[in-house]
Amino acid sequence: MTINSRGVELLALTTLILSVAVASAGAEKNVEINGFLLGNFSGRTTGLRPDGNGGSDFLLAEEWLRLDIYAWSEYIEASAQIRGDFFHDAITGEFEIDLREAYVDYTEGAFDFRLGRQIATWGVGDLLFINDVFPKDWVSFFSGRPLEYLKIGADGFRVRFSSMVVNTELLIIPFFQPDIVPGSRNFFIYDPFKDIQSREEAKPEATYNNTELALRLYGKIMNFDISIYAYNGFWGTPSMRPDNFGAPTRAISFYPELAVFGLSAQGSSLDGILSFETGYYYSGEDKNGVDPTIPNSEARFLLGYQRQFWEDFTAGIQYYGEIMGDYTAYKMSLPAGFSSRKEYRDTATLRLERLLKHQTWRLSLFTFYSPADNDYLIQPQTSYKLSDNFNVALGANIFGGERNSTFLAQFDKNDNVYLSVRFDF
Repeated sequence: MTINSRGVELLALTTLILSVAVASAGAEKNVEINGFLLGNFSGRTTGLRPDGNGGSDFLLAEEWLRLDIYAWSEYIEASAQIRGDFFHDAITGEFEIDLREAYVDYTEGAFDFRLGRQIATWGVGDLLFINDVFPKDWVSFFSGRPLEYLKIGADGFRVRFSSMVVNTELLIIPFFQPDIVPGSRNFFIYDPFKDIQSREEAKPEATYNNTELALRLYGKIMNFDISIYAYNGFWGTPSMRPDNFGAPTRAISFYPELAVFGLSAQGSSLDGILSFETGYYYSGEDKNGVDPTIPNSEARFLLGYQRQFWEDFTAGIQYYGEIMGDYTAYKMSLPAGFSSRKEYRDTATLRLERLLKHQTWRLSLFTFYSPADNDYLIQPQTSYKLSDNFNVALGANIFGGERNSTFLAQFDKNDNVYLSVRFDF
């Protein structure tokens, strides 16, 4: 069993906070403590094993302890929330700690302030993200962890202003947190630089100039919730740059600058919920699309509709598209032998959900299909609530496609089945 230095610090911090919280709870009853025990087990069903995972058939084999601590004041409009996970990875034999959220809230009149690590979710897409540019854990999503682990906390400051006309939300994130993406250690993935052994990562430095800024203006017009978005920061998924395209010996992953401007609307229509979202991604470090290692600027949009067709049965569909700018320049700059993406890439999703036996059984299906790439991901799941505190879920991730270089088809050899058992306290 190993604990890294960051884990030791967080363990000491969390233990101290928990001790203080317990003492406060006994004195003023202004603290709530709850959490859950969780077991996650996910196994690859293809019979194939990546070279880096030690010959294991498992993607996940882990036990989690979640602690949620919420404290508030009776004298001022202030509160604090700490949400942390202690977990053991049976595959690596390591014990780690994840401080998912830790923040303080303060309200003064029409202003709400939040300082600390927090999870932000913007936009109206169902597992399709345009103006939600905040960090995500795609390893969790593709390997069968509960859906809440898709989002990652970021350290920063948030202020909200509420009024009768328009509401405003501003997020300031000085410490860049990238997405967690699958790697060759545990996943079969498409890697155009697979033969390069020397790899480096260059994250944006923690300077004032690299602070991420995200702004949302939102309000209600008739039956629709309307939001306008602006973001200035970096692409969350890394780009890769070799030292030489002809005979590369070293590759550096980096995060190019990004600005996003968008709009969303969601409301009751056609006997259901209608959603629309759009955004323009401006790739400032490659304005003309001539650098193949940096994503081109692009426009994104989605349309969605969800409806409860009868009691305890809900269905939802979405259509999502990306239109790359400067496509001709992109094609001309692409090195020989490299797989190219299409100028227009689209994805359709379908969600079906059925509740049975007084809502103790839940059957669900979520599917992604890209007509442009001709690839897909199918996610069936069934869960059963044995009691108010005890839940068991069984599901799968099934990938496929025509070319192993497209986003979903590259995971074709990673089909997996997972089991999750959770006890809340």
